[in-house]
Amino acid sequence: MDLFETKIAYASVNSFIANVNREIINPLILLLFALALAYFLFGMFQFINNQSNDEKKTTGKSHMLWGVVGLTIMMGVWTILGVILSTFPNIEGIDPEQGIVDLPDYP
Repeated sequence: MDLFETKIAYASVNSFIANVNREIINPLILLLFALALAYFLFGMFQFINNQSNDEKKTTGKSHMLWGVVGLTIMMGVWTILGVILSTFPNIEGIDPEQGIVDLPDYP
């Protein structure tokens, strides 16, 4: 029985990064896409429902505009990431579609 020895749990960095990517980052990206789409649809609903009130119609236009801006920014970042990963073939072990990050072992 080793009461006085320190217990150490070994985990590789690549498994930690892959788990963070799969469990936190990817669901967060999907949530942000859903929120931006809901914001756009809410603005469209406001715009269509309030045709007689110009002030609420303008608010609906603003919501639609910012929803499209949010979706465009997120799609742009996703596209830039895809272009970078496909341009540099030396980055091996990184697959954002599968959520896999395989880093080399630390010496």
